Formats: sequence, structure tokens, C-alpha cells
Amino acid sequence: MSDSFVRRFLFEGLDIRGAVVHLGEAWRQMQDGRDYQPTVAQLLGETAAVTALIAGQLKQPGRLTLQLRGGGPIQLLVMDCNEQLQMRGMARSNPVVLPAPVPELLGASQGGRLLMSLDLPTARQPYQSFVPMVGDSIAALFEHYLEQSEQQLSRLFASASPQAAACLFLQKMPEADARDADGWHRISQLAATVKTGELLELDAEALLTRLFHEDMAEHGLRLYDAQPVCYHCPEDWDKIRDMIRSLGRQDAETILAEHGEIVIRDDICNRQYRFGPDDVAALFADSTGQALH
Repeated sequence: MSDSFVRRFLFEGLDIRGAVVHLGEAWRQMQDGRDYQPTVAQLLGETAAVTALIAGQLKQPGRLTLQLRGGGPIQLLVMDCNEQLQMRGMARSNPVVLPAPVPELLGASQGGRLLMSLDLPTARQPYQSFVPMVGDSIAALFEHYLEQSEQQLSRLFASASPQAAACLFLQKMPEADARDADGWHRISQLAATVKTGELLELDAEALLTRLFHEDMAEHGLRLYDAQPVCYHCPEDWDKIRDMIRSLGRQDAETILAEHGEIVIRDDICNRQYRFGPDDVAALFADSTGQALH
């Protein structure tokens, strides 16, 4: 089984649902060549795990984008994931970012906000929602967001290291109090005992057994099949060629005259596309139907 997955579960006798997310190789590939400082990487990894959690609920083709944007030392955390759980992401920050409270790092008091965008092929334009940053951690920010958007009490625990990123999610369903008046409180308290090492290193079954073994035995736990997650950031030369054609020949040649080449930077995939004079000439010859010599 892939070491990057979303695995959902349900306490059938308690009407409490949840999920375990673990990103291994997918998270390591996302960091490759980035040289993120530890504080930046941790927040980005936690955001990646939560993005996979939310995208795993998409029931139709679509693309989910989550952005945390503010005026702090970390200006941007962005994650992009489709319904197949193919994801990519990046962070933008100051050259030096020292450990500090998460609201301070993200500039929550300086207009910082969370943007969720859902792009569906059936919709004329993406659905977007803006939420103030409320909470002292990435998990708390998204816990608040999920409670607001789904109108159900939720708990979220997240962590990240250079090797893995993970989260544990719980949500109280409408019949929970009728099933067991103390159930939600008890399960929430048990989940809060999770240790960082357990979250990052244990598989879903072992983690749930460690936290909830008595309730699993008494109330039954349905553990669904894992949904694999992968890092996906392929080259897209056609898109870049169209971008240069849209500049027009004159502007493209002006850039060539000044810089000797046209360089397009793809930040989210950490890639550069370079076009020299011959490449640009071929582009506009193609677009006008001229023969190439």
C-alpha cells in the first residue's frame, strides 16, 4: 500500500466519523529542491495533510485549492488537489523565519485569511469562500473552517516532519448524542492524547487501536479502504507556449533583446521554462503557418 493515503472510518455505534491522513513520498517529493526552513516546512506539511483530507470528500471531478495568505513572515501557503488526490503545493516566506506562534507567522492580525476555491467542470466559475484565520495552529485554523462550513463539531490534529505529514480528523454526526451522550466528549478526549510520533509513524489501524481500542471493541469501528495520494506536477510546455504566443511577437522579441531568452517560472511546481531566439521564432512561425527553415 502507498505510504501516502486518506483512510476514513466510522464509529458505527456512536455516529462519529473521521479520517487518518498520512503523506510520505508525496510530501517528500513536494519539498524536493525547495530548501524550506523547518518552521515553513512544518506548516506547509500540515496544510498538505488537511488539503488531502478535504479533497478526499470530492464526489465528482474537481480541483480544490487552499490558500493561507497574510502579512507575516510566511506570506503564502498554497495547496492544490484534485478528486484523484493528485496534489501539489508551495510556500512563500521571508529569507529567515524563526519559530513563533502560528497567527504571528501567517500575519493573522494583518488581514490574514484562508481562501478555499473549488473548481468544478460543471460550474461556470470556481466556488470561493474566505474565512478569517481563527486558531493558534494549522489544525485549529482548519478545525474552525470545517465547523463553519459543515455545521458539525469537529476535531483536527496535524503534524509534519521532513519525512511525513499527517492528520487525524473527527466529526460529530447528528445522532451522536442519542447514541451515547458522553461519546463525543470521550472520543475527543482520547484523540487529544495522540503523540506527534504516533501520528507520523503509525498506520491508520494501529493509530486508531492505540487511541480508541475500548470504544472500537464496544461500539464497532468501520475502517474504509485507503485512498492513495500522490504528488503530481507534470511539465506543461503547451500551456507555456500559449502564454508566450499571447504576448505577441513584438513583446516577445523585446524581452529577447533585453535578456537573451524568455524565462517562465512555475513556482508551484518549482520549475523554469526557457526559450531562446530560435525557440521563439519557431513558436511564431508555427502560429502563423509559415514554413520553418
